[in-house]
Amino acid sequence: MRIAVHVTPKSVRDEVAGWRGGEVSVRVTVAPEGGKANAVACAVVAKALGIPKSAVRVARGETSRHKQLEAEGVTATDVTRAFGSRPADMG
Repeated sequence: MRIAVHVTPKSVRDEVAGWRGGEVSVRVTVAPEGGKANAVACAVVAKALGIPKSAVRVARGETSRHKQLEAEGVTATDVTRAFGSRPADMG
């Protein structure tokens, strides 16, 4: 399943901060250099979903704050359980 995320680098802690419009807001402590922020964002999302880090990868948006993450073996129900319900206007 693809999950739209908004990554904020150089934050105080690594965390999922809920929905930001139609994207899951993910905060990471590392700078966006050499793919470090992407790796941490994938790990944070994987932990929240209860799946291995290797099951989450960046499918689109390697150099953007707005990314599409591909999470293997995850359903829409799993996403809702981990991140809460999407805002009603986002479907």
